[in-house]
Amino acid sequence: MVQLPTPVPSKIAVSPADGMLLGFPQPFHLPAVAKLAEIGSQVDRAFAVRGGGCDLDALSNIRAILARERPDDGILGEEYGETQGKNNLRWVLDPVDGTRAFITGRHEWGSLIALEENGIPVLGIIDQPVLGERFVGVHGRSVLVQGDTRTPLKVRECAGLKDAILCATDPSQYFSAGQQAAFARVKSQTRMTRYGGDCYLFAALALGFIDIVIEANFNRWDVAALIPLVEGAGGIMTSWDGGHCRDGKTIVACGDKRVHDAAIMLLNS
Repeated sequence: MVQLPTPVPSKIAVSPADGMLLGFPQPFHLPAVAKLAEIGSQVDRAFAVRGGGCDLDALSNIRAILARERPDDGILGEEYGETQGKNNLRWVLDPVDGTRAFITGRHEWGSLIALEENGIPVLGIIDQPVLGERFVGVHGRSVLVQGDTRTPLKVRECAGLKDAILCATDPSQYFSAGQQAAFARVKSQTRMTRYGGDCYLFAALALGFIDIVIEANFNRWDVAALIPLVEGAGGIMTSWDGGHCRDGKTIVACGDKRVHDAAIMLLNS
């Protein structure tokens, strides 16, 4: 078992005075500070956002906290590039994954926080403050945190594609022509297909609501937090060729290996 740093970190917190201002469309009211919990340790960090530039402000604050609390760890974020660390640990951050959902007042966005050891994600968090949901995967387990309630997460069984619910954010926007054709082959064999969802699709998979998520053109910060969450809930997550997906690019996440095997075959046929 990979040993996470103790603490992880001991305290990550920022006050409203640090500039994390609230501005999500009404009628939602977010706290200026959200508490992130994970199995065996506790991570506190602020999460509040304002309109334009909210991801930059959030990432800047999180980076400052990590630099103070975990100065030897590396940091990689969607903005500001990479800060090299002095050890084998690296935080991978995407404060607002699902920008289009965010600016249109939908809840299918989240703040992604991952911790890698030697390039392998060992801790993953999706924080959805609008719904008060926090999905955490670590050490082969995943939980949903809602206030003081902890609910273990488990993907559902699905015998084959004909019974599967397939989801993707927007193949017409993010897939190449060849990727769209490959996706269509899988779609034609499934029970139902739904679009939209960004990172929240992977939370839905871990909750057991859907069976397969197919995405393309991801970056490392898009996927690092999702891998421990899906795998901790008993799912499988790979690239379209069945290899690891830690670099992003193409993603196939399934709750049942039978569905995954069938999807991989069709994507590569």
